[in-house]
Amino acid sequence: MSALAERYAEVQQRIDSKLRTVGRSRSEVTLVVISKNHPSDLVRDLYALGQTDFGENRDQEAAPKAASVADLTRARWHFVGQLQTNKVKSVLNYADVLHSLDRDSLLDEVSKQTQRLERKLDVFIQLNLTDDPGRGGIRPSDLEIFAQNVLEQRNLILRGVMGVAALDRDPKWDFETILEASMRLRELDSGATAISAGMSHDFEVALEFGATHLRIGTAITGNRNL
Repeated sequence: MSALAERYAEVQQRIDSKLRTVGRSRSEVTLVVISKNHPSDLVRDLYALGQTDFGENRDQEAAPKAASVADLTRARWHFVGQLQTNKVKSVLNYADVLHSLDRDSLLDEVSKQTQRLERKLDVFIQLNLTDDPGRGGIRPSDLEIFAQNVLEQRNLILRGVMGVAALDRDPKWDFETILEASMRLRELDSGATAISAGMSHDFEVALEFGATHLRIGTAITGNRNL
């Protein structure tokens, strides 16, 4: 077994173990492997192991990578980074899911381009869990107003909320905030139940707070080729 296969199997086992502990089903959770800074060969190797969901955060890397593995017909691409409005058109050529819908101008452009392409797009609303207004994301207190605008866009399917826990405090604080935001969102749309949260260093904690989409990179892919 290759080192990649060993890491992949170990993470899968950790996910399964935590889900058993908290009484949740594996079918509730989607593992998104973050493949940034790695070549398309890694995507192919993981696909051969059964992985189908991959995440990228920069269009200039993601677009050619997705094109190079277009023959992997079951592969789904998740865009997880802050997205510039001038990159929306390109990202929609390959992305199936956008995890970082974080401002009105981006919402307007994504809505415009999905209508132009006559396609649907799954989206998550990214939450800003910091006190820095310059960081990407919607403040939790503004969630309902922004979510209502998203729900009015006929080509967008609101899946839920996304958040990144801070590194300088117990991640449970942020995961609790994300879960509370998710529960409020469900009052607007009963179908928006997904929670994109948890990365290599904290995904087991995220699972305790209802995470449904784990964005895991280094724990599976190993050190990145910067």
